[in-house]
Amino acid sequence: MPIGGAVIAIRPADMETATTQLLALAGVEIHGADQRGNIVAVLETQTCDEMERLLTAINECPLVLHAGLTYLNMEDQLADTVNTRTRPTGEDGAGV
Repeated sequence: MPIGGAVIAIRPADMETATTQLLALAGVEIHGADQRGNIVAVLETQTCDEMERLLTAINECPLVLHAGLTYLNMEDQLADTVNTRTRPTGEDGAGV
């Protein structure tokens, strides 16, 4: 499950409306904001593709000037990928 930290830039005057719009998106949690219009958010999705779509949706919000990931953790998803690969076996059929 990818989890990302994002900074979302908006105009300070739009803070309340933008916050409401962002919180309406599934997977967005807002953890802070400053008076300059920077919002700190955590994004959580099931897949990397969903993370990409969520970040695109945030950037397409009319009040958002820019949104970018500052942190991305995909350890769970990478572990699932590694665990589903076929492992080589020895002559006796046991794993190497």
